[in-house]
Amino acid sequence: MKNNASSKEELFEKMPVTKAIFTLTIPMIISSIVSIVYNLSDTFFVGKLNNPVENAAVTFVAPAMTLFYAITNLFGVGASSLMSRKLGLKEYDNVKKASATGIYFGLFFSILLSVITLSFSKQILYILGTGEDTFSATKDYLFWTVGAGAVPGIMNILFSFILRAEGRSIHASIGAISGCLLNIILDPFFILPFGLNLGAAGAGLATFISNCFALSYFIILLIILHGKTYVSVNPKNISFKADVLKNIFAVGFPGVVQNNLNVISMAIFNNIAAVFGTAAVASIGIVNKLNQLPIQIIFGFSQGVMPLIGYNYASKNIVRVKDSIKKIFQITLTALAVVLLIYIFASKQLVGFFMNSEEIISIGSRFLKGFGLSLPFMCVDFVVVGISQSFGFGRHAFVFSILRKALFEIPFILIFSKAFGLFGLAYSTCCAEILMSIIALFVLKKLMKEMNYSSASNLSS
Repeated sequence: MKNNASSKEELFEKMPVTKAIFTLTIPMIISSIVSIVYNLSDTFFVGKLNNPVENAAVTFVAPAMTLFYAITNLFGVGASSLMSRKLGLKEYDNVKKASATGIYFGLFFSILLSVITLSFSKQILYILGTGEDTFSATKDYLFWTVGAGAVPGIMNILFSFILRAEGRSIHASIGAISGCLLNIILDPFFILPFGLNLGAAGAGLATFISNCFALSYFIILLIILHGKTYVSVNPKNISFKADVLKNIFAVGFPGVVQNNLNVISMAIFNNIAAVFGTAAVASIGIVNKLNQLPIQIIFGFSQGVMPLIGYNYASKNIVRVKDSIKKIFQITLTALAVVLLIYIFASKQLVGFFMNSEEIISIGSRFLKGFGLSLPFMCVDFVVVGISQSFGFGRHAFVFSILRKALFEIPFILIFSKAFGLFGLAYSTCCAEILMSIIALFVLKKLMKEMNYSSASNLSS
């Protein structure tokens, strides 16, 4: 695989940093944006039914679907971080072991999630906050998106992380984009009266079919790339050695904690919002979908740059690591400043695009502004976590997970809702992110000092 190795060296070692960052992150961000568009497509077409119950069903299932990211963070981010560092060390056999281990562990846990959801759907629905009026619609949507859809939905994301670890960002993004585009095409026919008229259930079915299509793409791609990639789907390369599993879990496990806390946080958020009526839940559902766009931009940059930072950190190219970190902050904070201005001046138009209801537009626009204020601070948090994961320092990401949700966000949700009512919820996340960004900057400063010390020690020896 000499050509494959030389192409990786060109991307990770020689290409100008800004160009390398965009090469790795832009395809991921485009696929993330398309993914958000297809998520918005569910909300948009369900909203056209002008039935808050159907729209609320999509909102209630959102916390359960964050479990997808718990599994993909554990085995996708964990394995891809290890793969990048092993590529930097030119340990190609270990790259194959890391990829196969991440893929098959991810497959096992996605099957487990599907079985649990199908077996305990009633209990799960009540935990998510559904009531008698929303139970039936939410049950149908949960079945297709999580019960039947866990395996294709999770494995698509996991394969994307694994392929990006060796610089195949475009290949990874094509799979994600193709599934999303199919979902957008299917949504109106499955949801609206002129088609199957299935409502929220139709949105879930369209998502299931599109994820199966995308998974087929990744399987075919890996067959075509056989002998040309270090990504391995050979079960013989699964490793149960402590070194491999420790590295994967050390980086990936904080993501599991983060996502489980996200589920708890979102469930608490939705249960509190439900007290204020179905319109409040539907409004927040629309805003959450809108806000996923800038969040995915942050996520795309912070995760997309990981292979570049991890590779150069492992190969001791500290100057290139520092330059990558500087550039990623400049790019992301500039982009989010633009997003925040749009939220401030066009919040009503954005919410009104999805549902023509004065009450929902009024509630949603205030929430969108509150959520928007948290974005620059969230950016600092996400990027520092991504840097820690690139270095293989899972303990930093783990501490961030506990602090961000358990110590700050969840208590702020309870306190602000009690003190300021419904709209206190809109600013609880912002206050939590401000505190987290301050801590993140201290952690980043410490990481830079440790990296400088390590570099100086290597030079002296």
